[in-house]
Amino acid sequence: MNSFKQGVTVMLRNSFKIYPRMKTPVLFNVKCNFFGSCKLMTDSKESHIDAQQWRYLDEMCIVIDEKDKNIGKASKRECHKFDNIEKGLLHRAFSVILFNSSGELLLQQRSEKKITYPGYWTNSCCSHPLATKEEMEENDEIGVKRAARRKLNHELGIAESQIDLNKFEYLTKIHYKADNGPENSKEWGEHEIDYCLVYKGDVTIRINRNEVKNIEWITRKRLAEIIEDSNKNKMLVTPWFKLMAKIFINEWWDNLEDLSKCYDKDTIHKFA
Repeated sequence: MNSFKQGVTVMLRNSFKIYPRMKTPVLFNVKCNFFGSCKLMTDSKESHIDAQQWRYLDEMCIVIDEKDKNIGKASKRECHKFDNIEKGLLHRAFSVILFNSSGELLLQQRSEKKITYPGYWTNSCCSHPLATKEEMEENDEIGVKRAARRKLNHELGIAESQIDLNKFEYLTKIHYKADNGPENSKEWGEHEIDYCLVYKGDVTIRINRNEVKNIEWITRKRLAEIIEDSNKNKMLVTPWFKLMAKIFINEWWDNLEDLSKCYDKDTIHKFA
């Protein structure tokens, strides 16, 4: 006989504090046996998710307000559920723009196993600082830079010894919101304030196939072709990278020798 009772509902404590715009608390469906052991019952829509990517959904992101003030934390799962995004849940993120010594820009194609934007082309590395002491530190954006170094290693296999935190150039922030593309438009999405970090250097890459499908070092001409193909629906490009490519990257490319000319550190460019 199945010893699990009918599903019971468990409410996330302090959910109103974490999501100031929410009308109702966050609910999870849990089944418990008679001995008090419980397990989370996942939505049937999530049953196809890669096991490794599923585990990453438990990572805790930094929840922020529209001025990028840290107001709490929530799991990656909660932050990327579109229902929560529509209720105002906003988290901190970063995007690394990596140039080599030849002035080429590294792009990656996201793995088909990714939950958000699988198979899309995007900037060199994009992810989230976690709600840990090291990555929540805000002085000189050091927490975000530590997170960027960690993810460059995780996604692209770039040894942390090859990444000097002092060489990250923090330029500006963008605030955007997007659903997960036409094939999965209202289940998952993004709502982030994204720190734009430029890094210049030659690195050794060993891609993690669970995260990255392909990479390409590109010229400025190739970037223009990619954006044109994306506009014609011939190529999938993430919404945050498309924003950066259209508005910022050419200026950054022009000033690689002195990126201080591009500093706009106090501005949050809002596209949401």
